[in-house]
Amino acid sequence: MENTLDAGQERDRRILWAVLLINLGQSLSGIGVGIWASSTAVVGAALDNLADASVYALSLYAVGRAVAIKVRAARLSGWLLIALAIMLFVEVLRRFFGGEEPVGPAMMTMAAVNAALNIVCLRLLKRHQGEDVNFKASAIFTSNDSIVNGAIVLSGALVMWSGSNIPDLILGLVVSVIAARGGREILEEATEARDKPASKTA
Repeated sequence: MENTLDAGQERDRRILWAVLLINLGQSLSGIGVGIWASSTAVVGAALDNLADASVYALSLYAVGRAVAIKVRAARLSGWLLIALAIMLFVEVLRRFFGGEEPVGPAMMTMAAVNAALNIVCLRLLKRHQGEDVNFKASAIFTSNDSIVNGAIVLSGALVMWSGSNIPDLILGLVVSVIAARGGREILEEATEARDKPASKTA
């Protein structure tokens, strides 16, 4: 049977497409700037944006579909974010044993641009009305990004002041913890969404 969408679902799809494209742009530019600036924190934030884009793609797939499909999509999003956290933690360890000083001004500029784009994404996501688990996951991702970008600005200033890569590595570690926590929250939301129908019919 063909899956038809109502006006609200079409609006949700437009919102998700917008935040998906924004996060893809943030990811591509962040990876380039992060590698050039030798910044673990900026690369980590860019990978986080790539994970966000994957979440939005999954959410697009789930719009208008059954609750079970939405829950599976949200769970995949949560595990994706946890996997990202592990990868970033390994990269922090690698750079701790050998890495050059990051370029502080580049870190701060990239974080400021990302922070502005995150505000745009949050405003778009707030247009959604309802309890959709995938939109909750999207809001968690974007809120985490806002925290991370504020911390990157501070880290860039500390790198310039100290002449060391330690602030950048510490922030990279913090980003990995935030990503892991966000993944856990999404998995919890998915479990609650799965159990709601059962509790209503009990």
